[in-house]
Amino acid sequence: MVHIDARAIEAMIAHARQDAPDECCGLLIGGGQVIDEAVRVTNLERSPARFQVNPEEHFSLVKRLRGSGREVLGAYHSHPRTPAVPSRSDLREAFYPEFVHVIVSLARPEPETRAWRIVGENATELRIEVTYREQA
Repeated sequence: MVHIDARAIEAMIAHARQDAPDECCGLLIGGGQVIDEAVRVTNLERSPARFQVNPEEHFSLVKRLRGSGREVLGAYHSHPRTPAVPSRSDLREAFYPEFVHVIVSLARPEPETRAWRIVGENATELRIEVTYREQA
């Protein structure tokens, strides 16, 4: 199971819709066991079927989070026309086995959001528990 704040899920869906028909991508931030923020990053591929997180943006975010008690817990991307299931390239290019990988599918009228743990070329689905934090 993975705990994701409702606003982070809403942000991922909004990003997927905005970047369609290309895939979007971003990083998932949180502390402990809760993902509470989805941070947009540039998709260097700019493709409807692939994504590549800009490594400079990833590194910059890691530096910004140092000492904050928060960290990058995962990544997200969209599938504009296919289900929220890891593609072959998603499996091949998942380099962080500790990451939560969230996929937002726009293939149906209602977006579908699913989470995965990818180790090697094996994906295990994680149940998403939606959390609701107090607004600051």
